[in-house]
Amino acid sequence: MLFELKSVFQNEDEVKQVEYRLDMSEINIDGVYPFKAPVSVIATAKNRASLVTLYFELSFDYCRSCDRCGEEYTRQMNMSFNHKLAQTLVDDGNDDYIETPDFTLELDEIVISDILLSLPAKNLCREDCKGLCQSCGQNLNNGECSCDKRQIDPRLEILKQFMD
Repeated sequence: MLFELKSVFQNEDEVKQVEYRLDMSEINIDGVYPFKAPVSVIATAKNRASLVTLYFELSFDYCRSCDRCGEEYTRQMNMSFNHKLAQTLVDDGNDDYIETPDFTLELDEIVISDILLSLPAKNLCREDCKGLCQSCGQNLNNGECSCDKRQIDPRLEILKQFMD
């Protein structure tokens, strides 16, 4: 989505907003396509005291498998981002501003990078996920298994023979 910002840069207190849906279904993260439905994007550009700021409000469903129990889950995610915009940058090392030399901005690239950089490093179906039993593999969120829970250090296993 190309966002035309000329009127925002040229007029103090100007606000321009665009709403659209971004298809990210082709994005592969670790062999998984977690974006089943389009991302809802609301982008707003505001000129306050000649400083143009771009605000994003994003909402989407994030589908993954839990890292602990392996169950697939879908989580509704809402994210907000903002970026300062400048028509030209003096040096290339300034990462605080996004350059818009022709008063236009490709929003899709920014939205995709913001989302990908903000996704959780660990995917859990819920905060208190118990995971799988190490012995039998049962999902402990669905109930306890009948496995012996006493953990014996394998280095001390030989001493157990003296007690038998």
